Amino acid sequence: MTPMSPAQMLRVFLSWRMLVAFVMGFACGLPLLLTGSVLQAWMAVEGVDLATIGLFSLVGLPYTVKFLWAPLLDRYTPALFGRRRGWLLIAQVALIASLIFLGLSDPGQNLWLVALLAFLVTFFSASQDIVVDAFRREDLADEELGLGSSLYVNGYRVGMLLAGSGGLILSDFVPFSTVYLLMGLAMILGLIVTLLAREPKVAAGTPTNLKEAVVEPFRDYFQRPEAMLFLLFILLYKVGDAMASNMTMPFYLEMGFTRSQIGTVVQLFGFWATIAGGLAGGLLILRWGIYRSLWAFGILQGVSTACFVVLLWTGSNVAWLAGVIAFENVSSGMGTAAFVAFMASLTNKRFTATQYALLSSLMGIPRVVAGASTGYLVEIVGWFSFFTFCALLAIPGLLLLRRFAVVRNARAVAASV
Repeated sequence: MTPMSPAQMLRVFLSWRMLVAFVMGFACGLPLLLTGSVLQAWMAVEGVDLATIGLFSLVGLPYTVKFLWAPLLDRYTPALFGRRRGWLLIAQVALIASLIFLGLSDPGQNLWLVALLAFLVTFFSASQDIVVDAFRREDLADEELGLGSSLYVNGYRVGMLLAGSGGLILSDFVPFSTVYLLMGLAMILGLIVTLLAREPKVAAGTPTNLKEAVVEPFRDYFQRPEAMLFLLFILLYKVGDAMASNMTMPFYLEMGFTRSQIGTVVQLFGFWATIAGGLAGGLLILRWGIYRSLWAFGILQGVSTACFVVLLWTGSNVAWLAGVIAFENVSSGMGTAAFVAFMASLTNKRFTATQYALLSSLMGIPRVVAGASTGYLVEIVGWFSFFTFCALLAIPGLLLLRRFAVVRNARAVAASV
């Protein structure tokens, strides 16, 4: 990839395609916490018992198995607006309606109805995620995937902030039904952008029947010589970062930081540091390309995780906390931008929805599986060894990147002969 000049980078950054990526990210991030922490708060206010509130986490199941119906969105094209925009409009209209009806329900009186409506919200939200990921891959040129992915991720985080923090703050002043109505109306922004966006070109060889839509995406992917190495890389690249993040809250409290300090520095300041990191990462990917960026950002992720050890020596020093959080969140934001772009680059445009849904589902496995063991690990080895171990977990992913580079160089030499 030829490096872009600053003028070219600015032109791409200010393009309509990047605004579409950001707003679609916002539309995908906004519903997530409305069936999570916000709904939990509503049920707690209505007197629902803790066991039932815990069981409601199951309504998020569609996010983890969305690859099961993704082939349908690759195979069939709605009558209006095209394959991607048509499905997006269907998912978004259904999602807005589900949010509004969820707000009109009553957790204190009819939990089964609330559960059904919350499940519909997550189903249509996961469906929107499938189509937005496919749309972004097909709409952006390969060299634009890094910046587009970073803006999508940043938009996603803004949507989560509006729904999570904004929704809870609003609930102190207005009923939860009004909160859900307002969030449903906020989703109209995504609907407008979908109507105004251009429909991506349909790649030649897209599925013509359901069997092709289900079988061919997997056959296409696993025919690649590095298919299993790519999957292993997806599992390993951010595993150390995910494990460390899973235990940071109890770590801060044990170090003596107050909840107000954690809320201000870690949550608020950290949020904007992550946004800045994602944006900077997207711009650097334009300059360096995806593989070089993955290498640089992977090293930064490992070093920033190791920096948590510094807080063991400085204690409850807010200035040091802010410095470590800034470095860690900027590095994580950069790494996520490159990681999401890398997964998009692996997909074949004939089966984008199915292949990306599979890869993104796989991306969440380390956070759940490896994260479950972190508490036991800290109890056994202590904080110093735990964060050192998490930092060293960056190495296997970087070694795989080196392997990818060797294979790509060998292919380039063979092609030139």
